[in-house]
Amino acid sequence: MPFVLERGPARYNSVWRPVPTSIYRVVFGRPLRTSEGGRERLDRPRALGAFGLDALSSVAYGPDEILYVLLLAGSAGLAWNLPIGLAIVVLLAIVVTSYRQTIFAYPHGGGSYTVARENLGIRAGLVAAAALMVDYLTTVAVSVTAGVEALIAMAPALNAYRVPLDVGIIVLLMLVNLRGVRESGAVFVVPTYIFIGSLGLLLAWGAFRLMFGGGLPVQPASAPAPVEGLSLFLILRAFAGGCTAMTGVEAIANGVPVFEPPETQRAASTLVILGGILSILFLGVVWVGHAIGAVPSDQANVVAQIGQTVAGSGPLFYLVQISAALILSLAANTSFNGFPLLAAVMSRDGYLPHQFSHRGLRLAYSNGIVVLGLLAVVLVVAFGGETHALIPLFAVGVFLCFTLSQLGMVRHWLRVGGNGWRSKLAINGVGALTTALVTLIVVSTKFLEGAWIVVLLIPILVIGFLAIHAHYAEMARELESGRPSRPTPEPHQVLLPVAGLDKAVSETVAYGLTLGAPMRALHVIIDDDAAEVLRKEWSEWGVDVPLVMVPSPYRTLLGPLMHEIHRLHHEAGGRVTVLLPEVVPRHWWQEALHNQTVLQLQLELRGKPDVAVTTVPVRLDK
Repeated sequence: MPFVLERGPARYNSVWRPVPTSIYRVVFGRPLRTSEGGRERLDRPRALGAFGLDALSSVAYGPDEILYVLLLAGSAGLAWNLPIGLAIVVLLAIVVTSYRQTIFAYPHGGGSYTVARENLGIRAGLVAAAALMVDYLTTVAVSVTAGVEALIAMAPALNAYRVPLDVGIIVLLMLVNLRGVRESGAVFVVPTYIFIGSLGLLLAWGAFRLMFGGGLPVQPASAPAPVEGLSLFLILRAFAGGCTAMTGVEAIANGVPVFEPPETQRAASTLVILGGILSILFLGVVWVGHAIGAVPSDQANVVAQIGQTVAGSGPLFYLVQISAALILSLAANTSFNGFPLLAAVMSRDGYLPHQFSHRGLRLAYSNGIVVLGLLAVVLVVAFGGETHALIPLFAVGVFLCFTLSQLGMVRHWLRVGGNGWRSKLAINGVGALTTALVTLIVVSTKFLEGAWIVVLLIPILVIGFLAIHAHYAEMARELESGRPSRPTPEPHQVLLPVAGLDKAVSETVAYGLTLGAPMRALHVIIDDDAAEVLRKEWSEWGVDVPLVMVPSPYRTLLGPLMHEIHRLHHEAGGRVTVLLPEVVPRHWWQEALHNQTVLQLQLELRGKPDVAVTTVPVRLDK
């Protein structure tokens, strides 16, 4: 009588657990049950450390990017520093307000991808996803290289090890995030608040001295000779450079599901707190830096010059510098939280491999974390660890995401309505217009500097997403075409390739005899003497399995094996089951010493029609 086993024995379900090695437990921690997922949620302080580092760290280089452009126009250009800083803070307020509405409208995460897909169509959603993924990747590269450059500024001897340091930090961040969302967020809480507190104290002391303490000394050579005249295009270029300070703001809207309940309220309030802190710190750096005539250089950025001017060589200066270097390196953690969540959502929709939706033993989306880390290593090595070379790739993706998300929210309010929908539509409409304008500015001003790479890469990624989805759709059509017919036994032959007679072959033959199908062994003759020895041993062994000897003049295994498979098809038809003995060594480091031929045959035979490959594990005791 047919039956369905719905649940295993109670003892099995309650007692069994994965048993990773002690090394695994030290590096990643104990495995977590699915039921423990609620404990892995983030409160506001941890969320600010997990999702806010990218945005907060931009305070250390966003003002510099404004000045790098304005310096080309000399004193006339530097006069625009503060107005551009104010414009960026206004834009930040618009974006934060718009994304706060997105959090409540789409509480299941996905951010720009989900909003654009559901309101503007799947292709717009995929463009947003591709742009966001590029932004996450470049965020890791820029943050880590900027952090290492800050370390090099304090210890110039480290410059020779720039790229290895970059790679080492990326690998370290990858390992920390593989330990789980909550634990990684806790790791970054302390450096986050040290940076906020120390920089906030430095700026407050500087502002107090500017307003009530008789002012601050001005940096020497604060007005270099102009290289080109002041123009609207130059101002827009400086504005586009400073807008890098806004990258990472969208990460909270993408990761709403990892917040503690009530998720939307906690995510929205965390976003507002992040926006407020970022605005104060960014505008404070721009204002105090402008007051002292700070000009970024290879030796010291604007924050460093403010610290030297306000605090001298005191402890506060070094605390700000060290925490800034640390938070710049750790800012990549925002991407390690956002990228895997986005990849998991797209995987469930069928636009990325399904492996991206798998949660590891620590309930983290491990595959997304590892892929992001490896791609970031490749990017850093390709650009030689140079932050300034990576910056042009940085802001294009995020502002394209901002624009598509806000356009999607405009369409959402027009479609859904609800209480106060007109005011909400107006907020998102302003956000869409401003971010679209900034997107055009960023692309046009940074296109030749490297933004063309992002412009080219996004459509390539979209084509890849569509190809993956088409494959999954075709596979579903083939596998789910109506109710499957009742299975009936098919005739099949069992074939066992053997190199010699040993324990592995003996156990594989014993298993093959239980299959109840005709079985024969195959030896490919590469060495005549060894073949003759095997012939005699097999005959003396006396097992009721015929041994077929096939010569191979070119010493290949696959050709004779396929020839024998075709012969079995011709003689008896049906499926051929190839049994392969697989040696399982006692220690993991011995794996590379075994089964290379087995692996090669598995790869070669897996796509052959009517051929099933079965490995029979044979464990070694020593």
